[in-house]
Amino acid sequence: MHFKMKLMPIFGAILLILAGCESRTDTIKIGHVAPISGNQAHLGKDNELGARMAIDELNAKGTIIGGKKVTFELVAEDDAADPKQGTAAAQKLVDAKVNGVIGHLNSGTTIPASKIYQDAGIPQISPSATNPTYTMQGFKTAFRVVANDAQLGGTLGRYAVNDLQGKKIAVIDDRTAYGQGVASEFIKGAKGAEIVATEYTNDKATDFNAILTTIKSKNPDVVFFGGMDAVAGPMLRQMKQLGINAKFMGGDGICTEALANLAGDAMADGQVVCAEAGGVEESGKKGMDDFRATFKAKFGADVQLYAPYVYDAVMTMADAMVKADSADPLKYLPVLATIQHKGVTGNIVFDEKGDIKDGALTLYTYKGGKRIQLAVVK
Repeated sequence: MHFKMKLMPIFGAILLILAGCESRTDTIKIGHVAPISGNQAHLGKDNELGARMAIDELNAKGTIIGGKKVTFELVAEDDAADPKQGTAAAQKLVDAKVNGVIGHLNSGTTIPASKIYQDAGIPQISPSATNPTYTMQGFKTAFRVVANDAQLGGTLGRYAVNDLQGKKIAVIDDRTAYGQGVASEFIKGAKGAEIVATEYTNDKATDFNAILTTIKSKNPDVVFFGGMDAVAGPMLRQMKQLGINAKFMGGDGICTEALANLAGDAMADGQVVCAEAGGVEESGKKGMDDFRATFKAKFGADVQLYAPYVYDAVMTMADAMVKADSADPLKYLPVLATIQHKGVTGNIVFDEKGDIKDGALTLYTYKGGKRIQLAVVK
């Protein structure tokens, strides 16, 4: 009797351990890469917060995969918008055995990193890389949830000629994969206008007087810039100083809430026309407004640009895992390729290359320092 009583606590402890094993959660690692340092850090942080919002919601609702409650963990890396740092971050995520990757933000980092994820068999969804090359490499692991530069640049080019009545257009790009890509597609779309100048800068430049002086001599009605808002803001300031009163156009890289602050008083109402590689039509407006309000309440910050697309990318990847009943990349990748996911930004369905089907674009201008929507086009 005494011997049995001694064993009772041991048996109880074993039962508790077994019960703990039965109810334990499996951890699913989702990698995220964006520039968290450098002059694009405000955009990178916006992306990362979109991912954190999705991860928190997935964990709060208790996702079941493979018969077990799972915990999603965000493994965040900084690529500083630098291709070399981007590939190093990608390898770090592969070594960490992440189950999937959301990112990168820039085309110039997304494209070289995509080879590393492809070789490792890890699915990657970019929420913001728009250069067509990304999905033209034949990688089965590469997806994006926004329209590409062919759609973005082409639409802006047509708008410059048809709506802004641009006759003489100057084009500047920052020599990145994104900047060159969107500028090239813009030129293709601007049929009927004369391209009076093509100039180049870089994504960290602050002085544009030489190229803007050349452009001023050509007297353009429109200046198109392929690059990011951190460069576009100072460029607008120097355009004003030189007395260049042309319309200023750009892609999603400049189409941020922050652009007005970066440009200061140099931006005239209606002067800037830009396009976001995404957007919701009237039926989805309430859902997007609700997302923005929830984001602001959670993080104390406004959405800058791509947080909703990052959120949708995480949710789409998680949806594929649930439908495949596995977080194993080999098992959920085929499901991801054929997924139909209703997101905040619209219905997410990928074509055979991994591009979003029927990707929308939103055209904006700025008035009183605020970004104002002009139209949603497909």
